Amino acid sequence: MTNLAALAAPYRAHVAPGQAYALVDFPDHANVGDSAIWLGELAILRALTGCGPVYVSTWHDFDLDAFRRACPTGPLFLHGGGNLGDIWPHHQRFREAVLAEVRDRPVVQLPQSIHFRDPARAARFAALVADHPDFTLYVRDARSLALANRFACPTHLVPDSAMALGPQPRGEPEVPLLMLLRSDDERRDHGGPPPAQARVVDWLEDDAGMPAGTTPAAREAQARARVARGLRLLGQGEVVVTDRLHGSILAGLLAIPHVVLDNDYGKIAAYLAAWPSPALTATTMAQAVELAGRLLPAR
Repeated sequence: MTNLAALAAPYRAHVAPGQAYALVDFPDHANVGDSAIWLGELAILRALTGCGPVYVSTWHDFDLDAFRRACPTGPLFLHGGGNLGDIWPHHQRFREAVLAEVRDRPVVQLPQSIHFRDPARAARFAALVADHPDFTLYVRDARSLALANRFACPTHLVPDSAMALGPQPRGEPEVPLLMLLRSDDERRDHGGPPPAQARVVDWLEDDAGMPAGTTPAAREAQARARVARGLRLLGQGEVVVTDRLHGSILAGLLAIPHVVLDNDYGKIAAYLAAWPSPALTATTMAQAVELAGRLLPAR
């Protein structure tokens, strides 16, 4: 299991104890994985600085003047994940706007997977990177590193920040097989439907009573609520099958035996190739079900 010290080591170049910093592109949506990353980033940055961010924003409420007032000199960290590229354009446009507008301090992209379908959009991003005086790019798989090495900036391979959450307690399972399967733009056809006996879920809807607010503390509370929901959801299964990267990461932190299917562009396989896991891997639904059956305890 990757420990917090190993995850924190690369970021020491950017912050020191007591350092003020901003953390932006808060994941203001129900997807549990992005909130797990956010909480891991907070854990790493707090371990290094002893404090939380002085400025937080989403992609849609970033205020350049408010950012500069709150953080006159500190670095700006961009939230990590799997949205560097052109699949999730809002986040990419925000990242590019930050590179164009924030040029008086270090801008640090926390670990991302990179995927551009349109070479022209990749070239636009490369030009913005080349023009920025102090941009550092962290990635979380070797394929993304190969792409990042084409950009004119320092690049580093590090694990996903959600690993900083560490082992998590698990309750009693409710069903033998839980399948956490994508229902968004990254889903892949796995060659057949899930079996009727499986409990099939996704984690794209918030519970009622989500904490409100836009302060750093409120955003952290929202992320904690979402991750707690995801942990409860995964904990329903004795065995889990998932095509979500953070379904696998959180299942690993819960010590749940699980099988991984890939997303539509190979993000999960690329990550597991860089950071091996106890998860079993499958290429079809039938194979995933067969492997999950092997993981179920004898009855």
